[in-house]
Amino acid sequence: MATIGTYNIKGLKPLHSNVIVKNMNFHERFTEGGILIPGDDKKSEGIRPRWAEVMAVGPEQNDVSVGQYILVKHGRWTRGQNVDIDGEDMVIRRIDEDDILLVSDDPQSDDTFSNAITSSSDRTLIDGSLHNV
Repeated sequence: MATIGTYNIKGLKPLHSNVIVKNMNFHERFTEGGILIPGDDKKSEGIRPRWAEVMAVGPEQNDVSVGQYILVKHGRWTRGQNVDIDGEDMVIRRIDEDDILLVSDDPQSDDTFSNAITSSSDRTLIDGSLHNV
């Protein structure tokens, strides 16, 4: 049963080389050990690539196929639209095809748990100097 704001459609056919996905994860996650990681959407920790399942592709799309999983660069997708396709409620999004980072035939775990920042320095250590501390 579709909810308010849901479009009831019989099928979906993207144009040109568009890619439509479903099942993009914006909710809480669990580690393999069972630890709950709270949802991070709209927070700085949520700025990361996300995996999604390819639901439909346009006739000119040659890089990905329906049923594959793609890793998409952060923010390179449209807002979600609730649809009911043949009795199945889902949220679909259009992906910016130029920002697909990886393609997989199998579902992937979302194990990007760190928000650590890595930096490098061009300063060199001076042997025996107190400035090395």
